[in-house]
Amino acid sequence: MKHRDGRIEVICGSMFSGKTEELIRRVRRAQIARQRVQVFKPSLDNRSPENHVKSHTGQHFEALPVENSGRILELVSEDVTVVAVDEAQFFDDGLISVANELADRGIRVIIAGLDMDFRGEPFGPMPILMACAEDVTKLHAICMVCGDEASRSQRIIDGRPANYDDPVIMIGADEVYEARCRRHHQVPGRPGRS
Repeated sequence: MKHRDGRIEVICGSMFSGKTEELIRRVRRAQIARQRVQVFKPSLDNRSPENHVKSHTGQHFEALPVENSGRILELVSEDVTVVAVDEAQFFDDGLISVANELADRGIRVIIAGLDMDFRGEPFGPMPILMACAEDVTKLHAICMVCGDEASRSQRIIDGRPANYDDPVIMIGADEVYEARCRRHHQVPGRPGRS
C-alpha cells in the first residue's frame, strides 16, 4: 500500500550517534506494518557485509550496495513503499533529486548520514537533503574526552587529530574516529581558526 503523501526523513549526526540503528528501527517498524521496504547503501562503504547495513551495536538489515544515486531509481521495485538509504554523505548530489522523485511518487524515504565531515563542515548532499526533508532527526554521541553530548566526528591519525587538508573521505570506525563535542573537536590547519 502506497502512502498518500510521500516524505523525506533525514537521520543525521556524528559517528557513533546511532544513525544506522535508528534507520534499522524505522525500516523494521515499516515491515511490521506490512510495508514493502528496500534499503540501499554506497558500495564504497565496505565496513559491513556487502549486502547489509550494520550499526556499531551489531544490528543489521539487508541492503543493496550501489555505486551511485542513479542506480537507486533503477533498482526500486514497483511495489515498494519505503526506501531507506544509509551513509548518504558518500553519495553524489544526484541523491537529492532521487529522494525528491521517490517522495513525489508517494514513497517514504528514510535517509541516514553524517551531517558534517571530520573537519566539522557540511558533508556531501546531506545539508540539502536536510533542507528538503519533512522531518530531520539529529542524534548525538558521547564526547570521548569529556563525556558531554558530541556532535562532531574526530578523525585520529597516529594518535593525533587529522589535519584540515587530509582527504575528506576515509572509511573507518573506532580505529580512526571518535565522537567529540564542539570544545574538544580539533582540526589543525583549519582556515580562519587558531
